[in-house]
Amino acid sequence: MKIYDVSMMISKDVQVWKNKEAKKPVFHVASDFETGSTYETNVCLNLHTGTHMDFPLHMIKDGQTSDSLDLNRLIRNVKVFDLTHLNDRIDEKDLINLDIQAHDFVLFKTRNSFEEHFNLQFIYLHVSAASYLAKKQISGVGVDALGVERDQAGHPTHHILMDQDIIIIEGLRLGDVPEGNYHMTALPIKMKAVEALLLSVILTDLK
Repeated sequence: MKIYDVSMMISKDVQVWKNKEAKKPVFHVASDFETGSTYETNVCLNLHTGTHMDFPLHMIKDGQTSDSLDLNRLIRNVKVFDLTHLNDRIDEKDLINLDIQAHDFVLFKTRNSFEEHFNLQFIYLHVSAASYLAKKQISGVGVDALGVERDQAGHPTHHILMDQDIIIIEGLRLGDVPEGNYHMTALPIKMKAVEALLLSVILTDLK
């Protein structure tokens, strides 16, 4: 059985949204063996750091939060599609010939997975693709960018997906994962009533 860890490594140098200094994780040694009997580290980081999932509150006032999490939707079979040939965005035309069915959870592998630094021109999910996925009634979508869209005015991609209760996972690392079917275990750190949760995401092949 092949196991793929498709989560981003969190460090002080991890890529963050638009390279904003304020979004970088801050690590602080709270205790070491010179100041105490144990070694302990404090960390301050944005919940949209690295691999994470969004909840509606991220984009919708009074939207659902992490309290609505159903782990059954994060431990399941998924389909990985290789879209590394795309140079700008994922459109509906890029999806219509793919085997995407109702209730699927789909992960899109693009050139983003091979970039260690934030690229303002990352591959994103265009509104036409989001509408197509919503019509297909999928359960969830995962992307290998820190955003499912490039901060389009009004955030239409987020809204289309969230309005249909489609889970959004961002910040995957799919570079080593061939296109195919996998079992996904995506486990969050439990936090109450927040708009996003950090994820550790593991894929195992079904062969």
